[in-house]
Amino acid sequence: MPVRYNNLGDLVRRDMDLTRTAVVDLGGETGKREFIHEELDETAMAVARGLLRRGLKAGDRVAILSANRFEYLAAYYGIMRAGLIAVPVNFKFPASMIHFILKDSGAKLVLCDAARWPDCPPDLPVVDFSANGADGFEAFLDRGGFRTVAPAPDDAAMFLYTSGSSGTPKGVILSHHSHIWVAETRLGTQDLTQHRYLIAAPLYHMNALALSKLASVGHSTIVLLPQFNARAYIEAIGRYHCTMLTAVPPMIAMMLREPDLLAKTDLSSVQIIRMGSAPVSQSLMDAIKRTFPKAAVVNAYGTTEAGPVVFGPHPKGLPQPEMSVGYQHAKVQLRLVDGDDRNATQGVLEMKCPAVMSGYHNRPDLKRPITEDGFYVTGDVFRRDADGFHYFVGRSDDMFVSGGENIYPADVERMLERHPAVAQAAVVQVPDDIKGTKPVAFVIPKPGQQPTEDEIKQYALANAPAYQHPRSVWFVDELPLASTNKLDRKALEALAAERLATGRMLGA
Repeated sequence: MPVRYNNLGDLVRRDMDLTRTAVVDLGGETGKREFIHEELDETAMAVARGLLRRGLKAGDRVAILSANRFEYLAAYYGIMRAGLIAVPVNFKFPASMIHFILKDSGAKLVLCDAARWPDCPPDLPVVDFSANGADGFEAFLDRGGFRTVAPAPDDAAMFLYTSGSSGTPKGVILSHHSHIWVAETRLGTQDLTQHRYLIAAPLYHMNALALSKLASVGHSTIVLLPQFNARAYIEAIGRYHCTMLTAVPPMIAMMLREPDLLAKTDLSSVQIIRMGSAPVSQSLMDAIKRTFPKAAVVNAYGTTEAGPVVFGPHPKGLPQPEMSVGYQHAKVQLRLVDGDDRNATQGVLEMKCPAVMSGYHNRPDLKRPITEDGFYVTGDVFRRDADGFHYFVGRSDDMFVSGGENIYPADVERMLERHPAVAQAAVVQVPDDIKGTKPVAFVIPKPGQQPTEDEIKQYALANAPAYQHPRSVWFVDELPLASTNKLDRKALEALAAERLATGRMLGA
């Protein structure tokens, strides 16, 4: 790469054509807006100047609470250019949790959109992306030249707060150096200038943020939806000729349940579909390939704490099995740990690379999930085949014990989704007097299919160990998603308990 960076907010390629479109914004309040790379660069500079004009100092935290829009990206870059720390906040959290994150991070200012203004605490100054008055974004900007602050390599660039599904959200501290390495490593020697990335995943999530930065160093174009909506997503592919889709698997599954719109939309521009952050089933993979026969489908993996550069192609050119996430990336060290065995073929993935976080902000109560020799302990269980390809088995903290047997829900879900009538499955645990816990399943049937509960149970008994078969099966039209568009297992466990209690009351 001809350009080297030292500030994560300064990834715009000024050595290339700045009149190329950087962002096609389908959010905001006025419909579609287009911005060239020069406008993104100048607005980020104006944000940096505006922040320093307000008296903010190096290391101060500035929060962003907004749906996806151009101003979000410009603010994110501008905060870091000024030597401050960006704190993207999950706006789908309840107000009480948003207030906790803003207080925990020590945010001095919140940049938000109009819909999120009521969720901001009254004691923090707020700049509204949508407003035109004194509290509005345009009044806040200080347009003019700006010399980007040069941070030390390990200075914090951003705090990304985890979803908090299992407790209080944790602020992951990520340095400038760590994610410059991510952007440059992902770019490699590729020419990405002709790509159009469709981003509907939220910008408070690693998935969307990392791709946005790749688009900047690759001098390519982002088509940005404010939030995910299946029909709007499909329409954007056809209208703006998007070449690369990136999403979590539930988003793609929801899109595929719109066959009428898919059939009349030109999808031929799509070259790459990258899915991560959640397991991919064989049935979903098959459906994607039928819908996008010319696209390369990438089953990816990454974490907030250690970034998206983990796996890649096989060094001997072996084709990647569809359900595999790939071979160990050449610039990353990996190992699977099972108890004292650090070279297991199945175990918890530990990884070491420059993208590993600096730690958790303000959480001395938490054990640091990094080993003495610098490996981040992911908590995700993988297996490795004889060729070195890795396969996701499940979250170690999702795993539950039923009658002495370990059950990984994702493992059971993939088995159920091989049934010809099943589109999606979700497996959770419920209490059991004899086994301690037992698995139950929620199933979305394929269109036109009406499988029975007994049919699903018998299929499971025939295709997996008996202890894995779901003791109850409920058919649903959709599955609840958490704020990161991943499956909300806590909500499903509560729903399962409710349905079992209702069944008992009815004598079922």
